[in-house]
Amino acid sequence: MAHPMVVTKSPKSVTALDPATNASSAASLAQASTQQLYRELLGRFHEDPSRDGLLDTPKRVEKAMEFLTHGYTLNPTQILRGALFDVDYDEMVIVKDVEVYSLCEHHMLPFWGRVHVAYIPNGKVIGLSKIPRLIEVFSRRLQVQERLTRQIADAIQEAIEPQGVGVVIEARHMCMMMRGVEKQQSTTVTSAMLGAFRSGPTRTEFLSLVRQQSGHQL
Repeated sequence: MAHPMVVTKSPKSVTALDPATNASSAASLAQASTQQLYRELLGRFHEDPSRDGLLDTPKRVEKAMEFLTHGYTLNPTQILRGALFDVDYDEMVIVKDVEVYSLCEHHMLPFWGRVHVAYIPNGKVIGLSKIPRLIEVFSRRLQVQERLTRQIADAIQEAIEPQGVGVVIEARHMCMMMRGVEKQQSTTVTSAMLGAFRSGPTRTEFLSLVRQQSGHQL
């Protein structure tokens, strides 16, 4: 005689059934310190957060991430307008081979490389040191290279309304090198061209000068 088959269903998670539990969990996370959250992550990576080498890791990571994302606290307009000068000069100004380091917002892994910035003044120039500072404002955030390129160009355009702006970034991405496709030699190149740089001899001259070897390697 056949016996009836008993089917047991797995209970649904408490969080799926109880919105109050979800709210309580979110409140608990909001109250936890950044270091407590990193300590919890270490445990979830099958590590022992209490062992010697990891005791101060949450504090170190918190400090590192504060530095790597401090661009959110900086105002690009304020930085540029602090060093604008009236100059009778209407030829191209180029600042090239500026080192850049940022974090990919998709995997929070580093990407790094060089930035080349050019503009043609329209009565005003920017203090040279402000160009690298501007790059730092936008690169010290969670980023994608395409947006970073455009943000730098737009900020210069807004600050001094030049005849044109050109920005090129060449970078290597750890999210492609140490995970995923694991391609070690690939370089990503992005550009943003505004005004006079969108076409014609100005664009050609800028790209030609960027391509000239300067002895730097990524």
